[in-house]
Amino acid sequence: MKLTRRHAIAAAISVAASCAAGLAWADSYPSKPITLVVAYPAGGDTDALARVFAEKLSARVGQPVVVENRPGASGIIGSSFVSKAAPDGYTLLLAPSTFSIAQLVLKTQGTSGYDVLNGFTPIVQTGSLPLFLVAGSGGGLASLKDAVGAARGAGKSLSYASPGSGSPMHILGEMFARASGTKLVHIPYKGVAPAVNDVLGGHVPLTFITLGPVEPYLASGKLLPLAVASRERSPLAPKVPTFAELGYKDVEVTAWHGLFGPRNLPQEIVKTLNGHFNEILKMPDIVARMAVLGTEPVGGAADVLAKTNAADFTRFGKVIQDLGIQAD
Repeated sequence: MKLTRRHAIAAAISVAASCAAGLAWADSYPSKPITLVVAYPAGGDTDALARVFAEKLSARVGQPVVVENRPGASGIIGSSFVSKAAPDGYTLLLAPSTFSIAQLVLKTQGTSGYDVLNGFTPIVQTGSLPLFLVAGSGGGLASLKDAVGAARGAGKSLSYASPGSGSPMHILGEMFARASGTKLVHIPYKGVAPAVNDVLGGHVPLTFITLGPVEPYLASGKLLPLAVASRERSPLAPKVPTFAELGYKDVEVTAWHGLFGPRNLPQEIVKTLNGHFNEILKMPDIVARMAVLGTEPVGGAADVLAKTNAADFTRFGKVIQDLGIQAD
């Protein structure tokens, strides 16, 4: 009896010591530079946001926050890298919503990829981004009606650019093709910038895209916004009608960005990072900068991101299966 009691006391002391050590470790976080991985090339909206966030987070925690681009395979390479990192808070991932669905399109789920729902620790949803259908000004497509008419022409098909296979833009393009009864040819690019450049150059007539990368060209008239894929008109571009207003009620996709850590990231560190980002997302200069990039701040608890990620994985997984969407 005494031996059992002695063992119980010893175990309790051990657990208490372990918890105290863990809390002390969390209290000292961060004690060295943090790497913020972006799984896409430099120049896109995810990369631009990452650099803005890195600067603000570094100022708050007193340590360098270094943005590291690890592009390839629609974000799978960089995301997989973070999934294998130590869960110590020094390797993080700023991911767009392609994170949830890319593997389903590229058919890598369960092989060389990552576990969308269980392989990471959600920290905070940083933003929400409406998606737009945009046309080059020299292509004769001044409205959604024009685009549908061109795609329905006898023996014709219409192509559209996206930032990559498995992106929300790719999914949106296929959803619109189904809703409009047209044949659209998907042309994937390695990121936002090259997709926009080819539409500007007249090589591709259309792109499904977030607002930030195209806003300067919309203002100059080099690109034309035809529709937005949100439930209501975006406050970032209130004159652009929704697909639903134009007769396509099932064409609704909203993109997002979120901060993830590797699986089993200690909750003390999640709480620390979540708190910093919620404060950063309220800063007037950050709100203004995000608006320029076509992004509305979200924030909130970590489970906001977890639920958004899971909802997209489920919803778009079904869309991908129903439409037979795969990498081009």
